[in-house]
Amino acid sequence: MSTSFRLPLATLLCGLLAHASAAETAQVKYKTSFPPSAELSYAIKARQKGIPLEGEALMRWSVESNRFSATNEASAVIIGKILDARSEGEVDGFGLAPASFTEKRFRKGTATTTFDRAAGTIRFTNSEQTYPIRGGEQDRNSVIWELVAVARAAAAKAKPGASWKFFVAGVRDAEPWTFNVVKQEKIRTALGEVNALHVTRAPLADSKEHHIDIWLAPTLEWYPVRVRYSEDDGDYIEQTLRAISRKTP
Repeated sequence: MSTSFRLPLATLLCGLLAHASAAETAQVKYKTSFPPSAELSYAIKARQKGIPLEGEALMRWSVESNRFSATNEASAVIIGKILDARSEGEVDGFGLAPASFTEKRFRKGTATTTFDRAAGTIRFTNSEQTYPIRGGEQDRNSVIWELVAVARAAAAKAKPGASWKFFVAGVRDAEPWTFNVVKQEKIRTALGEVNALHVTRAPLADSKEHHIDIWLAPTLEWYPVRVRYSEDDGDYIEQTLRAISRKTP
């Protein structure tokens, strides 16, 4: 007697659409120019679970011998750490090639996303979903630095109306992200007033991912002078540059 196993139609369709999205988006190859390794400290304002907060953040960026690491740690007065995101991996023909991404948010457990390049699969500790690795995939921490590198390499074209597409993994799933250049803005920082390129990413209509606004400073190696993560429920974390400490080779 033969038996057959049938997946629910909705589950099957979701899986096929997810893999189709990966195939369509992940193979876009941009020129990249990575900024020097550095530590960037920020002052932060935030609202988490409806609570207004202030504090500080530290972004560490390192690229050396075809390896990279990127961290973003944010802490608020009284309650302590509200964000701890870490990415590491290699550099290949597409730019950054993450191997792992971990994220710990305020009042949430630590989540890990693994880019298993030997198996050609992206996996998550927070879900059973998987995606194929085809090249160019990012996580939602590394994508900031991939964006910096792509914008830096295309400085002459980084103008309002320009856009860049990436396939980005979060802590449960992955989806196409499009960053759109909004305009040039003057941002006040502890280092003075800085001309910055405002780039924004709005999630898809049915996505639970957060909105991201990033202000890149061409005169400061294209480092992000401001980063704002915002949720539909009004919670947000906004980081504004306070100091840059560049690492020597």
